[in-house]
Amino acid sequence: MEAAGVTPPLLELVGVSRRFGGLSVIDDLDLRVEPGEIVGIIGPNGAGKTTLFNVIGGVLPPSGGKLLFAGNDITHITVWNRCRMGIGRTYQIPKPFSKMSVFENVLAAAVHGGGLSVKSAGEQAEEVLRQTGLLGRATLNAERLSLLDLKRLELAKALAQKPRLLLLDEIAGGLTGGECDVLLDIVRNVHAHDTTVIWIEHVIQALRKIATRMAVLYGGNLIADGAPDMVLANDRVRSVYLGEVT
Repeated sequence: MEAAGVTPPLLELVGVSRRFGGLSVIDDLDLRVEPGEIVGIIGPNGAGKTTLFNVIGGVLPPSGGKLLFAGNDITHITVWNRCRMGIGRTYQIPKPFSKMSVFENVLAAAVHGGGLSVKSAGEQAEEVLRQTGLLGRATLNAERLSLLDLKRLELAKALAQKPRLLLLDEIAGGLTGGECDVLLDIVRNVHAHDTTVIWIEHVIQALRKIATRMAVLYGGNLIADGAPDMVLANDRVRSVYLGEVT
């Protein structure tokens, strides 16, 4: 229990593990994310990054430890209840309803993920489409979108739920530098409206432009955590992630 007058972290993982049979993918992980941070998560393939998001989002239960959101134990809370508590998420590979319009995709997220009434969801969908630059494509079926717009739609669906914590899973993957900058501007605007962000990304240059903090996963363990430039200068990080010999 937090002391009186002390604000708890927005997200806290305490000794969280996730095993698949005898394979430990996340191992006794402690992580705190304070309100207002943009935390970049990096690490080589197989480090446990997506599994970490699946545990935070409720897709996978932890094998051990507990998760706290705004001081509340969410270890055994369902995915949909986590959405309605304020945890939104994008996926590395966009997952639109391809035969539905852009507006309908975001509306569905607002109703079923955010728990909004149809009227409120419609207003929220319009605002989110404006925020992500998709309002002019609202009537298009999602299957007609470019990769950048599919990424924007993935982000819009998460934002439609009015998240306090936004989990971004490699949203910059496959984009050009200019397209990444478009997404960075959107994320900056989202963050400026009191949304905390955790962003898994291999495009490190994108993270360096926006992250207030960077954490490195390797073998299911946190091997570095701090200011981005300090983390990227860490000898072990450069060895295991950037492939440099120290």
